[in-house]
Amino acid sequence: MNPSNGVETASPAIRVRDLCFSWPSGDMVLQSCSLDVPKGEFWMLLGTNGSGKSTLLRLLAGLLQPQSGEIQMSRPVGFVFQNPDHQLVMPTVGADVAFGLVEEKLSIAEVRQRVESALTAVNLLTLQRRPIYALSGGQKQRIAIAGAIARRCEVLLLDEPTALLDPDSQLDLVAQVRQLVKSRGLTALWVTHRLEELDYCDGAFLLEKGSVVDQGSAQNLKLFNPYFNP
Repeated sequence: MNPSNGVETASPAIRVRDLCFSWPSGDMVLQSCSLDVPKGEFWMLLGTNGSGKSTLLRLLAGLLQPQSGEIQMSRPVGFVFQNPDHQLVMPTVGADVAFGLVEEKLSIAEVRQRVESALTAVNLLTLQRRPIYALSGGQKQRIAIAGAIARRCEVLLLDEPTALLDPDSQLDLVAQVRQLVKSRGLTALWVTHRLEELDYCDGAFLLEKGSVVDQGSAQNLKLFNPYFNP
């Protein structure tokens, strides 16, 4: 059930109910936060600095543990950091995408097929042997996404992935993620504060003081919410 309007939703890929989280200092970050992201859709999470956006994403990824509440998600889950240098650990493109497959104990041929398929999906197959340090910021973010695709993640969590990119690369990346969601049946939740990125999503949540205070189509939020029309 949709927590804001009581309407039934069919099998959400991300389901959050009454999530609460505070730091050891006692500062409350999330308060009874609830949301649903429908399977196969691309949703965005907005809010001012300190509203809890990044914390919520880390809770969904399992990087933090909530004090209370419930999280149900389709798995496996891929997480894309704001700074891709925080998650790309191998010296070359192909090796980095393959690194996430180690635990699956695949054959060399299976690993090669997964890596090539994932790099093809983000249009970077020709860079398979390229050193990571030689990539642009946008290419690094696409490599991080390719790693999640190679692991066959059903959900992508992206924490302001365009924050360090130039304007052209920002819109290229958001368009690429939308295309991947729609062509591969993925589900994505993307944290942003850039209103122009909303044009690519299926819907958006507005977070304020740790709770979802509004949600719906980007068009409706832009028209009727004072966050977008101060």
